[in-house]
Amino acid sequence: MELVGKKIGFVLTGSFCTFKKTIPKIQELVEKEKAEIIPIMSNNSYEMDTKFGKAKEFIEEIEKITNKEIIHTIQGAEPIGPKKMTDAMVVAPCSRKYNGKTSFRYNRHASSNGM
Repeated sequence: MELVGKKIGFVLTGSFCTFKKTIPKIQELVEKEKAEIIPIMSNNSYEMDTKFGKAKEFIEEIEKITNKEIIHTIQGAEPIGPKKMTDAMVVAPCSRKYNGKTSFRYNRHASSNGM
C-alpha cells in the first residue's frame, strides 16, 4: 500500500511506556512513506508526566516530526470524522480489549447496513 500523500490520524493513548517505540514509527511514516500525519493525543497522554518521560518532551518531538500541532481535546478531535480529515487512523497502542470492542461495533453496524 502506498502512503504518499495519505492523511493518517495517529492517536497516542495513555500507555506511556510505549511512546519511545511509537514515536519513531510516526517519523518513519513521515520520512520513508511520505504520509501526512495528523497527531492526536488523549488528554492524559498530552498532560501527564510519568516515569517514562515528560509530556512536554513527547509533544515537542511529535510536533517537530509532523510539523503539526497535536489535537488533544474533544473539541479539537470532533471535526475529524465529519470533515473527513483522514484517510486512515492509527491508535497506538491499541489493546486487544479496545480493538475487540471497536471491531464488534463496526461489524455489528456493517452487518445491519447490509455491508
